[in-house]
Amino acid sequence: MKFDAQNYPYASKRSVVYAKNGMVCVGNPTAASAGLQTLLKGGNAIDAAITVATCQPVVEPTGNGLGSDCFALIWYKGKLYGINGSGPAPMAASIAALKERGFDKIPPYGVEPINVPGAVGAWMEIHKKFGKLPIKTVMEPSINYAENGYPVSPNMSRLWEEADGFYTKYKDRPEFKGWFDTFEPNGHWLQPGEVFKNPDMAKSLRLIAETYGDAFYKGELADKIDAFMQEHNGFLRKSDLEAYKPEWVEPLSVNYRGYDIWELPPNGHGITVLMALNILKGYNFTERDTVETMHKQIEAMKLSFVDTKEYVAEPSYMKVTAEQLLSERYAADRRALINDKALEPVVGDPRYSSTVYFCTADAEGNMVSMIQSNYRGFGSGIVVPGTSISFNDRAENFSFDENHPNALQGGKRPYHTIIPAFMTKDGQAVSAFGIMGGFMQPQAHVQVAMNMIDFGLNPQQALDAPRWQWIGGKTVEVEQDTPNHIIRQLQRMGHNVVVQPDPYHMGRGQIIIRDEDGVLCGATEKRTDGQACAYFGVEPVHSEQTDFLAYLEEEKKVLQSMV
Repeated sequence: MKFDAQNYPYASKRSVVYAKNGMVCVGNPTAASAGLQTLLKGGNAIDAAITVATCQPVVEPTGNGLGSDCFALIWYKGKLYGINGSGPAPMAASIAALKERGFDKIPPYGVEPINVPGAVGAWMEIHKKFGKLPIKTVMEPSINYAENGYPVSPNMSRLWEEADGFYTKYKDRPEFKGWFDTFEPNGHWLQPGEVFKNPDMAKSLRLIAETYGDAFYKGELADKIDAFMQEHNGFLRKSDLEAYKPEWVEPLSVNYRGYDIWELPPNGHGITVLMALNILKGYNFTERDTVETMHKQIEAMKLSFVDTKEYVAEPSYMKVTAEQLLSERYAADRRALINDKALEPVVGDPRYSSTVYFCTADAEGNMVSMIQSNYRGFGSGIVVPGTSISFNDRAENFSFDENHPNALQGGKRPYHTIIPAFMTKDGQAVSAFGIMGGFMQPQAHVQVAMNMIDFGLNPQQALDAPRWQWIGGKTVEVEQDTPNHIIRQLQRMGHNVVVQPDPYHMGRGQIIIRDEDGVLCGATEKRTDGQACAYFGVEPVHSEQTDFLAYLEEEKKVLQSMV
């Protein structure tokens, strides 16, 4: 992939980062350093990804937890693998059961919207298949941060404060006590620079490492979850946990101007990205910052989104196939609907006759694109006392319409918003990339991929460039640094344009690109606390050496000898 590493046309505080032997790109510096520690111990990209994954609930609990779901695309020894670590609704959950409790929709908070957590199972499955170091070594940095604490970043503090506003109304309800005891131990949200220790999280992580995840799904932690849910009338039971197994899946792709863009298949909405790119590849884009480019991108995204919202569900419940949605014929039909006016998108028929994202890479050529989330920030607001397990509210992504393919049903996985992405060319790995942020994710994937492929932006500028987000009907949000003349022209075309002052709502992404010589080029998000950690070339410790401080002293001596 050709780009100019010296060209930064958009306001940026960052430049691309290069490395040879490994790289970790994460939205949180503490998690990034944890992943780098694993690379320095001799771990591969998969080990580093699992370190980051287990560290993120510790250092960024505002976006994920031990009760999260997880998805990953893994390039290992020349082949791309996909894993779906989303959990189903508990067997006792149903629309009828919610109606009996007086609900007319799926609630966002409490014990009702909790699905079976899939992240822990996915971590163990990924490590079992591709890991190099022992799981205890891989999880050691995460346990240390939980036990000894870390200073909270300004962005995390802000999200903590927002969460406090959501959950305060539930403070007197006993099922929410665990959240306040765990995440507001001093009676308030964590302030910037305040050291946060989470000994219960350390205990849970240690149990998970010692039992290779069995404690969470079959043992001590599962028993505590079951007892809590029975006490507070939740649907989730130990039997649901025992039955859970992540699924290895075949990734989907479309070829966009010579590059294969890969996403995971439904029940996730990564297919939205591929459908939009299928539509957009019928145009020839020469400039990024024009109303014509932005208008066509928005319209293609609208048409793709309304289709996936209608059709995407647990695959066995879908009325159409992924192949039908990705057919060239259907893309052409949807493209034909786009003109010079903003559309009110309508579902088509292809049947003919808030999250954390990170990526890693190593010297062996392996790369990981990985994402996990509780859905709404801290999720359901439910934490089992003594465990620090914060549960997802992912069942909110089900439909409350019993006739919809995505209708809530026990044992069924919902339409899912979190999606990692990958890029290859001529059968070789090019990039692991992704952007967190709910329904913004596929929209940002399209914009960032086009920024790199169509407009030749380096990965940092591909992330820094102003973004837009379609939010329904003819309404689209744009960032403040979007040129005013483009905003005015979009309005004349019928778009209801809203300037979004908070960049956090426009997603937070990471990118690693690998060139034909094995050189890594990384970028991280300006809209959060992102960090690209590069591993340059000092020989890693052997896997049996666990004294990391001793190793750092050895590394220091080597570096001094090079001066």
